[in-house]
Amino acid sequence: LVILSISSSLVKGREQTVGVRGTLICGNQSVPEAALKLWDVDIGPDPDDLMATSRPDGGGRFQLWGTEDEYTNIDPVLKIYHNCANKWPCKRVVKLAIPEMYISQGEKVERWYNVGTINLETKFASEGRDCF
Repeated sequence: LVILSISSSLVKGREQTVGVRGTLICGNQSVPEAALKLWDVDIGPDPDDLMATSRPDGGGRFQLWGTEDEYTNIDPVLKIYHNCANKWPCKRVVKLAIPEMYISQGEKVERWYNVGTINLETKFASEGRDCF
């Protein structure tokens, strides 16, 4: 029974939570139609984990958080899918890594990562495309 208890705690990992908030604009307009996804990016055979999804409100403001069980620290990334300043049929995707200092132990956000106001007209170095 003791061995089973120890092995089940090893399989579970530890709960880690991250929260991010901010505002999206496109030029001088809010961007309520964007999609936001909070991911734990994994290396190796372990697939990336989708932690949360959201959309901005009518003023472009957003707040989302997610929890994941991992043995090691999670590597949270916020992905913003949008069509601001987009002349292609596929959505633009901006990836923002969230610093480790904003990862909380357990299920509660202890420190929010505030990205401020992001103008999505900007061409980001970490930008990609999503056609699906």
